Amino acid sequence: MTKHTAFTGSLPALVTPFKAGKIDEEALRALVEWQIESGSSGLVPVGTTGESPTLSHDEHKRVVEIVVAQAKRRVPVIAGAGSNNTHEAIDLAVHAEKAGADAVLVVTPYYNKPTQEGMYQHFKAVNDAVGIPIIIYNIPPRSVVDMSVETMTRLYELKHIAGVKDATANLARVSQQRHAMGADFIQLSGEDMTALAYMAAGGHGCISVVANVAPKLCADLMVAALKGDYAGALKLQDRLVPLHDAVFKEPGLAGAKHGLKLLGRIEEELRLPLLPVTAPTGKIIRDAMVFAGLLNA
Repeated sequence: MTKHTAFTGSLPALVTPFKAGKIDEEALRALVEWQIESGSSGLVPVGTTGESPTLSHDEHKRVVEIVVAQAKRRVPVIAGAGSNNTHEAIDLAVHAEKAGADAVLVVTPYYNKPTQEGMYQHFKAVNDAVGIPIIIYNIPPRSVVDMSVETMTRLYELKHIAGVKDATANLARVSQQRHAMGADFIQLSGEDMTALAYMAAGGHGCISVVANVAPKLCADLMVAALKGDYAGALKLQDRLVPLHDAVFKEPGLAGAKHGLKLLGRIEEELRLPLLPVTAPTGKIIRDAMVFAGLLNA
């Protein structure tokens, strides 16, 4: 698989289903099937939405193996491999490649606040350890560091750095990154509410939390945007806006798991320090799903 393999469209940041404290492998495999049948163009397991901070290393690797095996090359799998420990990020990325993942998603190191050069060296170390594309995950609100366009441009000169999941909430970055690195640099929105605007500025797709709950609507929106049918995409966006808001009233993965419980697809089980959504938020999510046409009133 070449560096410039296109990862486009709706790519759900998959939740990790649990049952009685363990990974619910049956539910996870069923989610993969449902996502593919619904038109999702790729799968992103064991990111933050997959509760990677509270998975053991063995569990993290097992989720990647399950998703890769169940996807059966029908859609690409971008496996989460992020850490603020460079050696750990390399270990997860190497395992993902061996398991058959098509790419890895590597977050900017959080909490220890590296410099731009520190971030460059972190990603270079992962680049030098694997032979599959690497998607940079730039999310300043969580990591407290913002990779500059200049650093990203330097990294793009490396063999395996292929693109970015951009959760800066700064839509100007799409155009700036496109100018600096060109149209082949893969730009994926990391924010559901602004994904349509991101696409209009030159984005290629969205790594979506809400696509866990509304895979077909999110996939159809991305297909319309990629075709340049922004009027059609806007109609779908209008249906999704209340759900985008509702899912993130509390931590997004908790909102997504509640929505999936309402659809009868998983148990609503999270790992501390996260909790299931409160009753008032649950009602807002349900109402938004009814509005979107995902549930009957």
